[in-house]
Amino acid sequence: MATGIPSFNISTLEQMYIDSCMRHDVQPNIEILSGFFKAEVKKSCNELCSLEIILDHLKDIDVPPLLDVCATIESSEIEAVDVRNGPSCTLKGECALSLMRTFNQKLRVVDLQDSSFGKDFLRELAQRGLECQTLNLRSSHFRKLNMAGKFMQIHTLNLDFSTSLTSFREDCFACMPNLVCLSMCETRVANLWTTISALSKLSCLVELRFQKWLCCNGGASPSASSGGNLDQPDVVLPISCTDTGEQLTDIDEETYLNPDIDEVFGSFFSFNSRAINQPAHSMMEDTSDDSEVDFSSNWREFDYTDLLANVSSGWNRQFNLQNEKEESLPGSFGRHIADVPLKYIPQHASPICFEKHYREYMIASLPHLKVLDNLPVRKIDRESAAVTFSQYFEYLPYNRKHKESVVSILHKREIKETRSHLQSKNQKLSYSYGNSPYFYTRSLCAAKVGSSAWPFLHSLSVSGCDLGDGSRSFRPRQFEYHPSLSSLLVFGTLDGEVVVVNHENGKVVRYVPSLGAMNNVLGLCWLKKYPSKLIAGSDNGSLKLYDIEHLPPTVTSMYLGSGSITFDDFDQLTSVHINSTDELFLASGYSKNVALYDINCGRRIQVFTDMHREHINVVKFSNHSPSIFATCSFDHDVKLWDLRMKPIRPCYTNSSSRGNVMVCFSPDDHYLLASAVDNKVRQLLAVDGRLHLSFDIEPTGSSQNYTRSYYMNGRDYIISGSCDEHVVRVCCAQTGRRLRDVSLEGKGSGTSLYVQSLRGDPFRDFNMSILAAHLRPNSKYEIVKVNLLASCDNARGYPKSQGACPSNSKGG
Repeated sequence: MATGIPSFNISTLEQMYIDSCMRHDVQPNIEILSGFFKAEVKKSCNELCSLEIILDHLKDIDVPPLLDVCATIESSEIEAVDVRNGPSCTLKGECALSLMRTFNQKLRVVDLQDSSFGKDFLRELAQRGLECQTLNLRSSHFRKLNMAGKFMQIHTLNLDFSTSLTSFREDCFACMPNLVCLSMCETRVANLWTTISALSKLSCLVELRFQKWLCCNGGASPSASSGGNLDQPDVVLPISCTDTGEQLTDIDEETYLNPDIDEVFGSFFSFNSRAINQPAHSMMEDTSDDSEVDFSSNWREFDYTDLLANVSSGWNRQFNLQNEKEESLPGSFGRHIADVPLKYIPQHASPICFEKHYREYMIASLPHLKVLDNLPVRKIDRESAAVTFSQYFEYLPYNRKHKESVVSILHKREIKETRSHLQSKNQKLSYSYGNSPYFYTRSLCAAKVGSSAWPFLHSLSVSGCDLGDGSRSFRPRQFEYHPSLSSLLVFGTLDGEVVVVNHENGKVVRYVPSLGAMNNVLGLCWLKKYPSKLIAGSDNGSLKLYDIEHLPPTVTSMYLGSGSITFDDFDQLTSVHINSTDELFLASGYSKNVALYDINCGRRIQVFTDMHREHINVVKFSNHSPSIFATCSFDHDVKLWDLRMKPIRPCYTNSSSRGNVMVCFSPDDHYLLASAVDNKVRQLLAVDGRLHLSFDIEPTGSSQNYTRSYYMNGRDYIISGSCDEHVVRVCCAQTGRRLRDVSLEGKGSGTSLYVQSLRGDPFRDFNMSILAAHLRPNSKYEIVKVNLLASCDNARGYPKSQGACPSNSKGG
């Protein structure tokens, strides 16, 4: 704001505008003249002297004469300028931006809801910034928010109904040091970890919304609040400017209860039917890799509404607020309501709100937050959130409590080694930093994982150009890492091909064409003692053993079937697995039977019948005992078998409340990891089948949400993903606490991915690969590599090939 005596009064500004119109040979805009008149009236009534400019009333020819006057507004009686637009605005985006930037620090409110300016306007706005205090970008088309420009004055930002918005750049809020209030209702934001990492840059943030809670007191219909407008029941003001009967504590009234904020909030954070029922824009999709703005047709191709409607804690959730005597303070907001429970129901929730323990996670992670989703954050809420966070979430790997830099850890290791060298054998080591042999490895992992919530993701690019045939690419359907060669991975395709690839550089090592014999390759398993050999099985029952040393390297090479052994078919095969001595393997499929094969003889030995009441999904040998194997089925049972006991009956049976999709042994065979439909993941003691741990993953309510879980390289952490969801969850296998969620995002709206299968990299800590499929019908599958130890922001400088060694992790 300008200081001292204003140089120009409003009448002078008005005359200057008229003179400028004459110079530009433009008729004065009646709405601008009306704006000057209204500002004069406000001044005479001792109100804030603000000039309101409605962009809908302007044409491009109106802008040049107005720009001539804008420069003098800085030293005029005008105290603030508000700029608004609507769906009928015909002004060019560049004209609107140049006009707004000319007002400098006098610019107060910029209301661009339902903006039709286009993606270039939004990108320019985000990259260069604006001097306004309040910015309304409701119903904007951001896909990945990256507000890199300077927004030094902004205290209020509204992104409600931005239904393309899925995530944030890591530093997207770093340019908003004074942001106090942020609203993102009914967006597509879903990841707790990346969201908190972005919001943690906002040191002044005290009010946040991803949904709105409507008060439903007694039998009355939901209303905004006790002081709300009952004629418009869909209008809800933030806690800071409504009567709620609740007390906010420890709020600095000078900084938080800014009268300008209260004035703006009344209309700015309101919800109305126009925003809810607005038609979807059908415009050209921005498919560039760096796309920040999305104008594709409709976000509901991945329909969160249908998905979330089945969540047990979904749209009918209720939140009871009881007035707390210990939180009553004199001078509190609104009137005090009697000690009656107030019931609240949510509306316009973003997907993040349906994450289990969402509210507790947000409160525990944002210590300065005073209001979340229109509800006050009380002292009791913060205490409860801290307990919930410690029970269900892991802040850093291996239960590290504080973030530490890699340099600091290496420095401490050097100090310890130096001091240890100086100590005599009889002296007790005075500096005992990290006594575990795995301490520094784990500390380095924790430091790298904690350095960024955005892991490095990239697709395994294996295309025809690597094979001398630029016209084709592969459609992977199943894959397996090599157990002893860190660079190799094999995948089978929907077309019956088997491809061995160096996943570090994307080069094809060996290739087996379909030859009409194989359909979808669903079963793959490497031999351990013979690293050049693997077994592949397809859904038409075909089973073959290949020696990659005798396979051609490219598609164009002639393949005559040399280097392979054919076994008896197993109809409708879905799973194969080899025992620890490479002597036997098992096959299962859409039946109740399991077949046992002798690898050395090349024949089927026996078929075990009726092992389950329904078809068997997976069969797995243990990693160290050649005769022990496990099966799981949609009959809800997981069974352990021993070949030495002629598996007529299992060693034990463990039953789940849902059909089992996947089972596997931990690397040391201490545990069985069983995954049932819709995120029912449990860890069993392998010795007797007792439940060791149940992972607290929220179900979606879908009976078709098939969940698969695997151990990472060791038994410390598991990864779990489901075919109806685009997220992979990383959980501690010792406590069940969630460490991180990894979200899969396509390029542009309508290209969401879901998890078909996944594996932990056996040689690299916190690395994995995910077989992902697009939601669109007949879409391709792709293998996505994930490195939690590297950030997506420095991915370009990250080497593709890393040093790798097998993990010796043993928990803890």
